[in-house]
Amino acid sequence: MRLKTTLDQWLTLYEIDRAGSIQAASIRLNKSHTTLIYAVKKLEEQLGVSLVQVKGRRAVLTDDGKVLLRRADSMLEQARELEQISTQLARGIESQITIAIDHLCDRSWLYQPMADYLKQNSSTSIQVVETSLSKTTQMVTDELADISIVTLPVTNYPCEAFGIVTMLPVVAKTHPLAGKQHLCSADFTTSCQIVVRDLGDGSGKEDAKQDVGWLKSRQRITVDNFDHAWQAVEQGAGFCRLPEHLLNCRNMDNILILKVENAERYQVPMHLTLPKGAKTGPAAQCLYRLLIESKNLRSEL
Repeated sequence: MRLKTTLDQWLTLYEIDRAGSIQAASIRLNKSHTTLIYAVKKLEEQLGVSLVQVKGRRAVLTDDGKVLLRRADSMLEQARELEQISTQLARGIESQITIAIDHLCDRSWLYQPMADYLKQNSSTSIQVVETSLSKTTQMVTDELADISIVTLPVTNYPCEAFGIVTMLPVVAKTHPLAGKQHLCSADFTTSCQIVVRDLGDGSGKEDAKQDVGWLKSRQRITVDNFDHAWQAVEQGAGFCRLPEHLLNCRNMDNILILKVENAERYQVPMHLTLPKGAKTGPAAQCLYRLLIESKNLRSEL
């Protein structure tokens, strides 16, 4: 189907409405006053409706013109986005990047800078992969991610400090441990422990499954992530060490943070790294810089 109208004609109508006069619109578009009058008349002939009328010294859209322009607005916006995307692609900007985030990391550290990033880049999609233990390392060493948020630095991969996560032992207030005073590690051996599994695939010596922390309980519940762990704790199924930032955004009415002799809390450092090094594309580099800037702002608070 051949279209009667062109994007340029709708853009002319848009600028006339925006500027309030044909003369002002001609300046915006860098076209002559006569050219714009001809373009409007041509568009009216093609559509068979009146689009612009003169009131005093102003050129205003007719009711029909307003209705049609409202529909054309989205078309013009899509055309602008297409041009922007093509410009970015011509500059070698990636159509998709992958970010690996260790499950311990506060997700707001990622998503707040990402929101700012997406305002600048409308062509790059982002895939976020949650990792833990060996999977965190694997995403870096196998270059499966463009940006990785890891715990300890991965050997031979430069990294930058990104933050500190504090881990706290918690139980439901109805749990037997909640009623005990002067807890020590031995008190936990007969209670069910909730742990988060290693999300790595376990293939190869480098990627062998890993364990971290105290794991001497005789019984365990192993879950995929801290969201599951939280629910298990909340229901009184066992005790778990959870990130402080997760506890801060949850309802703690039925949860107790335990005081444990020589083991009340421990801290895990978070780091940013670029697994692909010099091969990292401009889109990933841009987001990486925003993440670093965000980290610096957090450090100043």
